[in-house]
Amino acid sequence: MPLSCKMDGRKMTALIAGEVDHHRAKQLMLDLERKIEISYPKELILDLSGVTFMDSSGIAVLLRTCRRMREVEGQFRVTQVPHQAGRVLRTAGLQKMMSITFSGEEE
Repeated sequence: MPLSCKMDGRKMTALIAGEVDHHRAKQLMLDLERKIEISYPKELILDLSGVTFMDSSGIAVLLRTCRRMREVEGQFRVTQVPHQAGRVLRTAGLQKMMSITFSGEEE
């Protein structure tokens, strides 16, 4: 399963597994939006530890999810970003726009 979510009160943790590329990005965005609409979390933690590859489409997934969480006045964090995905996100400067913890860094 490419996306799995669990709730703890109003905190949602979403785990993405596999590749985040142009083939999967649109469905991931729709799935994340649907989960947000159903549960309206106060905090969404997006765990990327299961991501094996990410291209620039992953940037769009994160930006859209971040924007949606701001619309519902919730907090958004990205955690456990693997090395390859981290290069993509750092190159785009996403760490300046949202809370991101890269693998190997302390939270």
